[in-house]
Amino acid sequence: MIEPVSEVKTIAVLTSGGDSPGMNAAVRAVVRAAWAYNVEVFAVYHGYQGLIEGEFEKVNSNFVSNIIQRGGTILKSARSQDFRTEEGRKKAAKQLKDRDIDALVVIGGDGTFTGANIFSNEHDINVVGIPGTIDNDIIGTDETIGYDTALNTALDAIDKIRDTADAHERMFLVEVMGRDTGFIALETAIACGAELALLPEELTDINEVKSQLKNMLKEQKRSSLIVVAEGDETGGALKLAEKIKDDFKQYDLKVCILGHIQRGGTPSAHDRVLASRLGAAAVKVLLEGHSEIMVGIVNNALKITPMRVAVSKKKALDHALIELAKLLR
Repeated sequence: MIEPVSEVKTIAVLTSGGDSPGMNAAVRAVVRAAWAYNVEVFAVYHGYQGLIEGEFEKVNSNFVSNIIQRGGTILKSARSQDFRTEEGRKKAAKQLKDRDIDALVVIGGDGTFTGANIFSNEHDINVVGIPGTIDNDIIGTDETIGYDTALNTALDAIDKIRDTADAHERMFLVEVMGRDTGFIALETAIACGAELALLPEELTDINEVKSQLKNMLKEQKRSSLIVVAEGDETGGALKLAEKIKDDFKQYDLKVCILGHIQRGGTPSAHDRVLASRLGAAAVKVLLEGHSEIMVGIVNNALKITPMRVAVSKKKALDHALIELAKLLR
């Protein structure tokens, strides 16, 4: 047991923004850790909108039984336009104060943390963030909750696509999630042996893409597979296909957009453990007197990052992995 130095006696927990596998494991850890420290817990449904509208439920450790293996979020999620307004945040603060709630744990991505940071500053609410997003685009943690599961979901689908691509001598353009970042696209491309990976972080030269594919034809490859992040400036896999199809009429060119299957499904063991560590850490740092921070894991050790820092910088891809993908294509 830790010796609390703060006055936190009651906390609320919510999930916000896009869901990610492992969010339920994080909620479970927050609730179980809080109860272990004799802290009461309220669950908030539907994210910040539920915070404004008073969708609270006082819960105990039994509330989170048998959820660690479930995808999605039992607390549901929503994007709240009302919370973007000063009046909306004022209503949310009143909901917390009316219930004598001392602190808020938010699970989500950069949009969630931006709102939490503003909220905390305006209303003197203790807030701690847990990074939950499949995009893995939050600094201050090596991985975000859900990234490992999404990566393996994409890889499993692409392995199956590769089988049919080989059988029919087809060229497949597979689009994965990543509107602003190419983490899923890059690591999936390396893991599945893709010929090319197109990323938002790098400018795509269509002529260079065509040249690479023509070289592969000379090598008499039976199939080609290109992984495209949805945020690549070509406009995604469908638009890329339109730009190159006339140069590769000998191939049966196919496009597959994996979409939201990457957000769903049973979280991997890695994500469950990560979520459990971060959920417990969020409660611990609140009791130690911290606020307006995000908890993360860097080099297998707990790291605390100010929320304003976590949302002010974009997490960079590993340049060595980019070079590896090019070397092995």
